[in-house]
Amino acid sequence: MDREFSTQLPVLPLDDAVLLPGMSVTFPVLEQEQLAALERAVDGRVVAVPRIDGAFAAIGVVIDITGQITLPDGTQGIAVEARHRAELGPAVVGDGLVVGVREIHDPLEVQEYRAVVEEVAGLRGDAGRVAAFLRTITQPGRLADTIGYAPDVSPAVKAEILATTDVVERLRRAVAAQRDRLAEMGLRKKIREDVTEGLERDQKEAILRRQMDAIRRELDDDDPSSSEDWRARIEASGMPDHARKEAERELARLERQGEGPEAGMIRTYLEWMVSLPWDTRSDDRLELPEAQRVLDEDHAGLEKVKERILEYLAVRKLRRERELDDSGSGVILALVGPPGVGKTSLGESVARAMGREFVRISLGGIRDEAEIRGHRRTYIGALPGRLVRALRDAGTRNPVILLDEVDKVGSDWRGDPSSALLEVLDPAQNHTFRDHYLDVELDLSEVLFLATANVVDTIPGPLLDRMEVITLDGYTEEEKLAIARDYLLPRQVERNGLREDEITVDEDALRQIIADYTREAGVRSLERELGKVVRKAATRVAGGEDGPVHVTADDLRTALGRPRTAVPGVATGLAVTGTGGDVLFVEATAMPAEGAGDRLVLTGQLGDVMRESGRIALSWLRANTDALGLHRADVGGREVHLHVPAGAIPKDGPSAGITMVTALASLFSGRAVKPSVGMTGEVTLQGRVLPIGGVKQKLLAAHRAGLTDVIIPERNRGDLDDVPQAVLDDLRVHPVLTVAEVLDLALEPAPSHSAATAA
Repeated sequence: MDREFSTQLPVLPLDDAVLLPGMSVTFPVLEQEQLAALERAVDGRVVAVPRIDGAFAAIGVVIDITGQITLPDGTQGIAVEARHRAELGPAVVGDGLVVGVREIHDPLEVQEYRAVVEEVAGLRGDAGRVAAFLRTITQPGRLADTIGYAPDVSPAVKAEILATTDVVERLRRAVAAQRDRLAEMGLRKKIREDVTEGLERDQKEAILRRQMDAIRRELDDDDPSSSEDWRARIEASGMPDHARKEAERELARLERQGEGPEAGMIRTYLEWMVSLPWDTRSDDRLELPEAQRVLDEDHAGLEKVKERILEYLAVRKLRRERELDDSGSGVILALVGPPGVGKTSLGESVARAMGREFVRISLGGIRDEAEIRGHRRTYIGALPGRLVRALRDAGTRNPVILLDEVDKVGSDWRGDPSSALLEVLDPAQNHTFRDHYLDVELDLSEVLFLATANVVDTIPGPLLDRMEVITLDGYTEEEKLAIARDYLLPRQVERNGLREDEITVDEDALRQIIADYTREAGVRSLERELGKVVRKAATRVAGGEDGPVHVTADDLRTALGRPRTAVPGVATGLAVTGTGGDVLFVEATAMPAEGAGDRLVLTGQLGDVMRESGRIALSWLRANTDALGLHRADVGGREVHLHVPAGAIPKDGPSAGITMVTALASLFSGRAVKPSVGMTGEVTLQGRVLPIGGVKQKLLAAHRAGLTDVIIPERNRGDLDDVPQAVLDDLRVHPVLTVAEVLDLALEPAPSHSAATAA
């Protein structure tokens, strides 16, 4: 006999039943074959083999007979515990079958299968007891064998699992069988819950409808939103044929629905359709002298911006007078500039000059495409997009719509609003704009769209391509003075409850507020500071002080505190930020290097471009020590630290190179940087000064900061044409080609030998 089948055990046949390892069961002994097997048991053990359709399986299970019992009907039975699988070998004895078996033991590792069984038990309401039972089983094979307890798993499946000796495969099959059970039970539960919920909802709606009908009968009240009323409103709205057909189709649905669950949604849709200004227009007022008067009345300065707006109005006037088709001929003006320069108020002025309604749509931070195109009506709580709401609020089909903060539109899994705006802002497409909620075409070609942004860089490229950018770089001191005197101060006086004859502010005081208390491109901070001054005066007037309150420059420290003047650094650079032009200080220091070699430390939240500028600046300086009259021992073998203050603010951009070179040259030469000099420009390893952008904004920032000399790249000389003459009159601008020219202009003269000796 094969040694693999050396164990000899009697065969206990099980007809249409399967025992799996780990099971403890009691069953009757009815057949002679079973009695013979039990009599031949070896140490209380037999091998139980399922017999399906008269054929023995190839795998059985070794069981221990734990006792003999008498069942309630008087039948003799046995209690057994199934231990492990056994593969059947050749028969040894024919009478009362005895076979050689190869016992198969499972490895003691990896737990599986529990989750699905616990889910099934949870659906049966017995999860706790089953989970506790499963936790006591650590052998993976035994865990799979617990499927033998499942009453709704067929014997054929159990026999298949019994015949599977590979533990992993056995678990896979057991899990598949339990998942089938779980899916079937879950489906039955869902059907049962759906039926119950549907019955409850239908009963509730039926009761409410009967109550509503009874109330109407008692009040003798007809439905105010009858079909005839809706038809009259649809006819009076002036909507085009394609929109009227959609509205009438929805009205027919409402008539069929009655007071069904969708009736409220259909009424809301019809309300939106009839409330839109399908055929209502404002009469355009395109008189250029009147438009010029309105723009000058609302805004001081900004001459180029006003000029472009007047050009736009002139083109529209000519096309209308000559009866030319305006379809696809419009432009989208984008007003780009720092906060507080009057972008939004310019849009209001354009609407007032043209005699149109004005609506502002704030786009800052929106990430859902449905905010532009609307939600589909399949969603609960669906609404039209912001454009449809803006048209309804305006009450006309040709308003001025200001798309505010278009540079701050975001995107995420809900879609990309900027992509939806592409169709809105394309004059060749927006006459057939389709809102998802209305699901009809809207003609937006008569709408005058204006956009505002702080910076151009963050506006998506395809969207920017549909716009004509008008830059508002900021105000000069004289323009701010005029704005403060003629606009901001009267507005603050009115807002704080004073009359014009109760307060006067000297022009010198206004100039000092502009120069010492605000350093912005716009005028928002200026208005806030004026508000503080006016409130101090209002407190004095409310306290009973007689006569008008006169505010002079000497009163500002009491009202506003210490001036916010900047402390000069080692070198003063100029930069363009999201709030306009600004000054940028660069500090440098050196110390003995720890270990061999040189080291450069850059701090102040600098981006990759500025870090590269710092490395280039130090490399150029070390390569030109002889030309600069420096000692190599002073420059080499030291740790150099460059720092740009305001470290909480990220900084980057290709215009700080010459500022960093100047700071380092000042450090190593001992020559101080002139405090009146500001500079901007990038540097190469050869010492060439490269051109940069934002010259106008940077010169305005230098003027606000009180600098008198500004160094710019020679190749930016042409950009000076855009700078107001009043600023150029107060600044000395020095275009340069090389770093050597920069250092000659920016550094104080080297101390004489005698002076150095005396020191």
